[in-house]
This record gives sequence, structure tokens and C-alpha cells, in this order.
Amino acid sequence: MPQVAPEAPPVPTILLLEDEPAVRRSLQLLLQGSGFAVRSYASAAMLLADPRAKDAAVLVVDYRLPEGDGLGVARALQEAGFAGRCIMITAYPSRDLSAAAHAQGFSRVFEKPLASRVLVEAVADLAR
Repeated sequence: MPQVAPEAPPVPTILLLEDEPAVRRSLQLLLQGSGFAVRSYASAAMLLADPRAKDAAVLVVDYRLPEGDGLGVARALQEAGFAGRCIMITAYPSRDLSAAAHAQGFSRVFEKPLASRVLVEAVADLAR
């Protein structure tokens, strides 16, 4: 009887919301190159309109967005059934923002610019 190769574990899906095109593209390529399936969005409306978004493992979201902020996006996504983990990236860090993010359920808050290794390690840890 021929041997059947074991199925590979599913690749975790990462949601990426970043309004700056160059930053979004570089983070998308970084995460894809690290073995993740990435769905990237330029706006909160686009992400929240995607019915597959609630099934992702991790949300990586910028804090400041043209139509709101990352806290509101995470809240809306969680209300829609998202049970994954959240990472916030921001160019405007503060203790108040970190406290609000953690109260909202964010696992990590990173200051921009961030080291590639730091983001990849955090996503890998949270996607398990």
C-alpha cells in the first residue's frame, strides 16, 4: 500500500490594515515571505466588508486611519465574530494608547518603524 504524505497544517491567515500603500505592501511581502497567507486592506471599510475576515488568525492594524482608528476596527471585527488575536502598529505611541489597546484585547502594540523580525515573531507566536 502506498504511503500517504501527512497533510500540512493550514497556513494561518493574517489580516493587514494599513492605509499607507508602501508600508502596506512591504508588510504584506514580509509576512507572505514568512509563510503566512495575508489579506491586506487599504481601508477599514474594505476589511469589514470581507466576510472571510472573521476567520483569520491575527489582525495587524495601524492605529491612525483616515476613517477612524485601529481600536474601532478591532471592536467592529470582534462584534462580527472575529476571535483571533490583534497587533497594533503606530507612529504615535503613548501609555494611554497601549492601555486602551490592551483593554480592547490587543496582544501587542509596536511603534513604527518596527523591526521586521519583531513583527514576524509576534505574528507567529499569536497565530499558533
